[in-house]
Amino acid sequence: MSYPLLERINAPGEIKNLPASDMPALCEEIRQFLIKSVSETGGHLSSNLGVVELTVALHRVLDFPQDKLLFDVGHQCYTHKLLTGRREGFAQLRRKNGISGFPSPRESDCDAFIAGHGSAALSTAIGIARAKKLKNEPGKVVVIVGDGAFTGGMVYEGMNNVSKLNNLIVILNDNKMSISKNVGQMANYLTKLRTDPKYSHVKAHMETTLERIPVAGDALVRVLQGGKQLIRRGIYKSTMFEEMGFQYIGPIDGHDVGMLTHTLTNLRGEQYAPVFLHVVTKKGRGLKPAEENPGEFHAVSSIDLNHLTDPELSPKDSFSSTFGCALADLGDDEPRLCGITAAMKYGTGLNFFKHRHPGRFFDVGMAEEHAVTFAAGLASQGLLPVVAIYSTFFQRAYDQIIHDVNLMQLDVLFAVDRAGLVPGDGATHQGIYDVAFFSNVNIPIFAPANYAELRYWLTYLVREAHGPRMIRYARGGENPALAALPCTGARYDVLDPVDGARVALVSYGAETEEIIAAKDLLAQHGVQADCVKLTQLYPLPDGVCDTLKHYDTILFAEDTVRTGGIGEQLGFAMQQCGWQGEFLLHAVDNSHLLHANVPELRKDQQLDAAALCTDILNALKEKQA
Repeated sequence: MSYPLLERINAPGEIKNLPASDMPALCEEIRQFLIKSVSETGGHLSSNLGVVELTVALHRVLDFPQDKLLFDVGHQCYTHKLLTGRREGFAQLRRKNGISGFPSPRESDCDAFIAGHGSAALSTAIGIARAKKLKNEPGKVVVIVGDGAFTGGMVYEGMNNVSKLNNLIVILNDNKMSISKNVGQMANYLTKLRTDPKYSHVKAHMETTLERIPVAGDALVRVLQGGKQLIRRGIYKSTMFEEMGFQYIGPIDGHDVGMLTHTLTNLRGEQYAPVFLHVVTKKGRGLKPAEENPGEFHAVSSIDLNHLTDPELSPKDSFSSTFGCALADLGDDEPRLCGITAAMKYGTGLNFFKHRHPGRFFDVGMAEEHAVTFAAGLASQGLLPVVAIYSTFFQRAYDQIIHDVNLMQLDVLFAVDRAGLVPGDGATHQGIYDVAFFSNVNIPIFAPANYAELRYWLTYLVREAHGPRMIRYARGGENPALAALPCTGARYDVLDPVDGARVALVSYGAETEEIIAAKDLLAQHGVQADCVKLTQLYPLPDGVCDTLKHYDTILFAEDTVRTGGIGEQLGFAMQQCGWQGEFLLHAVDNSHLLHANVPELRKDQQLDAAALCTDILNALKEKQA
């Protein structure tokens, strides 16, 4: 497939060489390129299809990197990457040594800031805009914020701090609200008037003139402003933004590239206040299944465009769906059980719980902090809340975990999805910190390695355990080697012990796959080893140190950070019990996290079976030397 217009854009700013009349056709080419490319590599689809015209208009008007463009959440930056010279890189999107699926300053100076979590970009943009003011630098700072991000409180914290930053443009990418025809036509008409530079000049001049009138001047300005706000209140219902210091404009059609370009050109000039531009788009535009079910095509693996399924739904065979179905079953017998998530109903599998128990299901939006404290409120009144959130997003609620749940030892179960190494999304989405920060505030942690263990321990944690507790599991499905392991109900297991083994390989969760494979590799070198799989991670299971002290060499492997992880804790515990053998620790180095698939990530982090085997063999050689 050829893209004659898109192929003429190979560097930032080259889009300005094309005539304005070609912009609709360019947008169509970009949309077709994204559909074809993302269907082959995987990535975020519907969100990118929705902002094609908006991004094109921004690149027609702004000058990068002097002007700054930020995205919230960040996954809708694909068109921006195409227009800044990275088209060829899309063949390796989200793959090792390829381009990131999120903004990355390491890739291009046109990417102002890394972004992977929601509701945060406005605060970043305000900081950059303020820095430009302090340094007397020219240029605008534009931040695109989706309507979903407005369910997160950080957006409002930022809006409260805009303080006359007239070099800031906040674009609300509203892909849910529709505009009725009459209101829309009136809004478009007034938008043309109010975005004209003459409007801003006349308004500022009029207010300055009125203020000079003795005694009555300030009163006249207030009357003028009050009347204007009443009109806007009736037409836009938007005075909240104006009352927080913005010049509100919109709503305008986010797929009219001409109107967007005209509006942004006018806003490029001097403004009297930070601008809040309300743009209405259709998520998934250009791909009918994505338009009809944008949430289901939010993030996709490679897909067959001729046989489309619902890729964002938790597949029937995954830890997320197994968790969701098991929790729904438990809800049948426990009327106090509640399910809570933060804008991830399908991803966490809680759609199954919602279907069965709609009155006890709560999606609080992109507001993880609220989700945890809301759960604390429920628990304080005798209910049993389960908070299911991705590991990377639980980081946002650490204070609430400590202060609102843990201090009172409330009965809240944290279900940590996408725990450990996560493919594709890179540094911003790795689930590598949860074990350290939950264990450091004394919250029990369980890590099932297969579906049977997940169902068993989830039932235990709902029906028998009390206080704050956590269960973590990997993204996707169970590995065949782990699926074959029996669910013993023990808090740790020695897997198929070998008589005379002097080496112990210890791990938990998905990483158990690698110690099993490493055991086989060591056997090929004549070294017998046992595998010890932990299911209860914290506190360390009773008896595990007594079991391990009989080995001369222990290697611990975990797909989480080293500092504060279970490996460090086990190594210290072994020392405390008097063991004097050699302890080898393999964990995640978070200083160079890649976007790659899980096997590649494990190899890079020396968490693959080959690296574990090599470390053991080297340690044994040193002992013999």
